[in-house]
Amino acid sequence: MNSSLAITTRSLHDQVVSRVRDLIIEGILEPGTRIDEASLIEELGVSRTPFREALRTLAAEGLIVMRPSRGCIVRKWSPEEVFSMLEVLGNLEQLAGELACVRATDAEVDKLIRLHEQMMTQYRADDRMPYYKLNQQFHSQLTALAKNEPLAEMQRILQARLKRIRFIGSQKPENWAGAVADHEEMVAALKERDGARLGRIMREHLMRTWDRVKDSI
Repeated sequence: MNSSLAITTRSLHDQVVSRVRDLIIEGILEPGTRIDEASLIEELGVSRTPFREALRTLAAEGLIVMRPSRGCIVRKWSPEEVFSMLEVLGNLEQLAGELACVRATDAEVDKLIRLHEQMMTQYRADDRMPYYKLNQQFHSQLTALAKNEPLAEMQRILQARLKRIRFIGSQKPENWAGAVADHEEMVAALKERDGARLGRIMREHLMRTWDRVKDSI
């Protein structure tokens, strides 16, 4: 970590949450390790109050565990927990894909396709973190097109908990290329309004994520 972490503009809370979340996603703050609050507060150039508020937000997302009087640790999921979450998320996104093909407007589909194209630009530039963040937006926005709030809420919860897991799924070039190929298929199915095909691709995409990460957990 270095001075480039220092907070500058934008909502202070959002910035601190985003910076610490990125440190967790990238593995700089490793799963199961205690968060050195004093060091991070100094590096980020913020006071204790906004930092603690940010930790509460990250705890709500399932990325850290707050332990009274013992500090916070980065949450470490067991392989069984990761598989179970991916299994459920895959089925949720399968339903989202099916419903989106029926309920989304042409303008909404076009907007999602443009987001996909931005992802591909980052992929070709070999810029993994921007690609990853656009990827998260893609899955969230596709789920939103199902226009089913309970479904979107459950997807948000699991996607938040799996942020680090999804990121390490594209560490190897061949895994990243495989994930990109999945997304190309998703967009093709969406353009054709083929809900059954899109739903199947969404579910298989999440289960392939398990194959990509199971040896790294």
